[in-house]
Amino acid sequence: MHVAIIMDGNGRWAQRFGWPRLAGHKQGAESVRRAIRHAPCLGIETLTLYAFSSDNWKRPADEVAGLMRLLAHFIEKEVAECRENGVRLQFIGRRDRLPITLVPALERAESDTAAGRRLLVRIALDYSSRDMLLAALRPGMDREELSRTLGPDVDLLIRTGGEKRLSDFLLWECAYAEFFFTPVAWPDFSERDLEAAVNEFRSRERRFGEVLDTSAA
Repeated sequence: MHVAIIMDGNGRWAQRFGWPRLAGHKQGAESVRRAIRHAPCLGIETLTLYAFSSDNWKRPADEVAGLMRLLAHFIEKEVAECRENGVRLQFIGRRDRLPITLVPALERAESDTAAGRRLLVRIALDYSSRDMLLAALRPGMDREELSRTLGPDVDLLIRTGGEKRLSDFLLWECAYAEFFFTPVAWPDFSERDLEAAVNEFRSRERRFGEVLDTSAA
């Protein structure tokens, strides 16, 4: 099962308490830890997290710099636990615009956790689905080859924070995904929230364009 999450609402969560937006991102990192630890218990094999979009470069420079420092700190702290728990880390998106000191850290994290088989965690950084599609397309490419290049199809797309749009995230991969939108801001998104989303997904009838035969019922 492949679950993708747009982790939205960090800044607004912090502003409700009169805190700087970066405080919301720091608390959101705790939600990332909870999701990674709990995902295998729910039968999730691949978890893709939208951490930083290509459009996020438009945010204030101090917020962007703080996000990059937070990411570097997260990687430094979590790689050992991921390796011990069979979690493989993979980073998707552009790397040429990231801080020069961050790129080697991403590469080390991928290398150090490459043997993980319990859960694949894909973290989207400087990510734009449209750009990924343009970069992947080649003359004569068919659907299967494009899917192999971009990554696995998404089964369930979760967006926190109350917004109801894809925001240039996994557009191809979400062709047949089920969507789950919640007003819960990402810093407040708990294991129970993730479980509720997965349970609702499993209650839905997925037809993929077909008409199910109910005559045997």
